[in-house]
Amino acid sequence: MSADVLKDLAPTGKLRAAMNYGNGVLVQRGTTDQDPKGVAPDLARELGKRLNVPVTFVGFDGAGAVFDALNVPSDDPKAWDVAFLAIEPVRAAEIAFTAPYVLIEGTYMVMKDSPLKTVGDVDRPGHRISVGPKSAYDLFLTRTLKHAELVRADVGGGEAMVQLFLKHNLDAAAGVRQPLEAYAKTDPNVRVMNDRFMEIRQAMGTHQGRDAGAAYIKAFVEEMKAAGFVADALARSGQKATVAPAEE
Repeated sequence: MSADVLKDLAPTGKLRAAMNYGNGVLVQRGTTDQDPKGVAPDLARELGKRLNVPVTFVGFDGAGAVFDALNVPSDDPKAWDVAFLAIEPVRAAEIAFTAPYVLIEGTYMVMKDSPLKTVGDVDRPGHRISVGPKSAYDLFLTRTLKHAELVRADVGGGEAMVQLFLKHNLDAAAGVRQPLEAYAKTDPNVRVMNDRFMEIRQAMGTHQGRDAGAAYIKAFVEEMKAAGFVADALARSGQKATVAPAEE
């Protein structure tokens, strides 16, 4: 282990790993803030073992809050060294991403009697879509929608976005397929579309400029995919998602 890698990934002597609790496919709350479950915390723990440093988990309610904490002072309680976020151009300007380790889908939930049947039906004048602020799907739809209006929840995470959709009788709620489908099982008045508007490429990342650390986690993610670690971690946490292929 080179000194440069340790300096980049554990500058305080511990690995501070950001956990986005807004994405239940990757991380689920444990009994304490330092006992999260899921593929993201499992990867962080394994990385900590490789670095031979303790791991501290830094919790956030949504991906936007993780990104906003990127440049807080190093001694701030929200400071992090590695994060688990979807690859997005806006984020990549400040975060050095690995290749993805998990692929999930962004899709829409609508009311059961909605005339909207496919994702292509949603982008029409007058339609309003709830999103989590600065989420991967918010950033993607901000770039790509031509006609529909995005309505952002006050906080990140799927629950706030779903409640906004219901409270204001919006036309659709955008989000990650798995939590949308989980909610739909509890509410017979809604349904989730079968197709998707985006593929969400979940990756590890560290601060731009930490080149040695970025190179190390890039190779680490490839090893974890190839060894079956990512697939096993998903299974242990009861999550169904596609393990990303090896980087070409």
